[in-house]
Amino acid sequence: MGKNIGLFWLKDDFRIRKNLALFEATKNHDQVVAFYLYKKQKFDHQEAQKWWVSRSLEEFRKKLDKYNINLEIIKIDSYKKFFGKLFSYKNFSIYWNKTYEPNYLKFDDYLSKNFKINEVDFKILKGNILNEINDVKKADDTPFKVFTPYWRTAEKIYLDKIPANEKIILKCKKKISYFKNIIDEKEISPRKKWFNKFEKYWTPSEDNALLQLKNFINSRIENYSEGRNFPNLPGTSKLSPFIKHGQIHVETIWDECQKIKKIGSSKFLAEIGWREFNHTLINNFPYMLTGNYSKKFDKFPWRKNPKFLSAWKKGLTGYPIVDAGMRELYSTGWMHNRIRMIVGSFLVKHLLINWMEGEKYFKNCLLDYSEANNISGWQWVAGCGADAAPYFRIFNPILQGEKFDKEGEYVKKWVPELREVPKKFIHRPWELNNEKILKLGKDYPKPIVLHEEARQKALSSFKKI
Repeated sequence: MGKNIGLFWLKDDFRIRKNLALFEATKNHDQVVAFYLYKKQKFDHQEAQKWWVSRSLEEFRKKLDKYNINLEIIKIDSYKKFFGKLFSYKNFSIYWNKTYEPNYLKFDDYLSKNFKINEVDFKILKGNILNEINDVKKADDTPFKVFTPYWRTAEKIYLDKIPANEKIILKCKKKISYFKNIIDEKEISPRKKWFNKFEKYWTPSEDNALLQLKNFINSRIENYSEGRNFPNLPGTSKLSPFIKHGQIHVETIWDECQKIKKIGSSKFLAEIGWREFNHTLINNFPYMLTGNYSKKFDKFPWRKNPKFLSAWKKGLTGYPIVDAGMRELYSTGWMHNRIRMIVGSFLVKHLLINWMEGEKYFKNCLLDYSEANNISGWQWVAGCGADAAPYFRIFNPILQGEKFDKEGEYVKKWVPELREVPKKFIHRPWELNNEKILKLGKDYPKPIVLHEEARQKALSSFKKI
């Protein structure tokens, strides 16, 4: 095997540490080439992630250079066509880590079958997850549908495993090229330059991911249970884009949290647990990727209202906490988790617009977009998912703002037209009645719906199903 070239198929694995496929390739081969397949159609509705992937490739290329590993980017129309040509070559062995989405796992089966037929050495390794999807099941061998018992079982399974030694990537003897017609990572960046502002907030690299984790553990994790609810405070880890794109492995996060034994670490690790749970959901119930997990919601009387949907996307609903969240999303490619619940509830339960519209918009704007988390999260908010919020739980955007952004600091950061509004009125500016400070309807919109009326309509609609 060592005489062959080792190919490492790079997907969401932009890291050296705990990268099992890259380790196997360098362990078994003197010459290794990493390759990334850029399928434009995949990113047609994931504009923000184009920027993150482009920058990740740039940063990871520098890192791989130190190991004499070349990184080559190939633009493709079809995975099957690309690998169809590759099957006929005999001078390589290939390695990759699993991606835990149903289509990728099915494609792993397809590749396994064809590499065996063509007598090509290959190895598929565990990806960025604590437990393999089918490892965590109930006593009757059926999948969990409720998070708490799932995570209790998942934690025990993971803790009972024998800790693996750290796999250290080996330096190759010589850096070589392998593929033809490769492209530069800059070709992946979105054409519109709105993403330039992301540079102010993010550096997509493994080193920065590890630094983010270290800073979070040292300064914020002890107050995580409480601090994560306040969007004006740096209470969260902001690791989600790095986890999604594999700049950091969740095992690394687990290991570092276990070392410190600080209050707050178990609550934080439970968020990793939700990610694991969401991946098991979409694989055990793949129909939820294109529809409601709870089939009774198929009859829900959603409303089509392009005007309201546009106002929600632009952060012009007239509800400051909602508008601040939507503007934060557009400016940074990220949104605070408490705010995600508020804006999601507003779209689904105040405006009665199908959760799929919100899911689609988040997919395009989120740097941390993942199929499992985004779809499961939206269905949780809508009430149609597994272990979801009950239909009658309708976030009051006024009270949510007053509770979690009491001074209005978060709102004033992202909705600058409200900076002069006294904190008494910051979450209900329609009550200010002072045109010297704010001309409602001109400087800032009036509420597009009234909370109590919208709440009653939502409850009435939900009761019908």
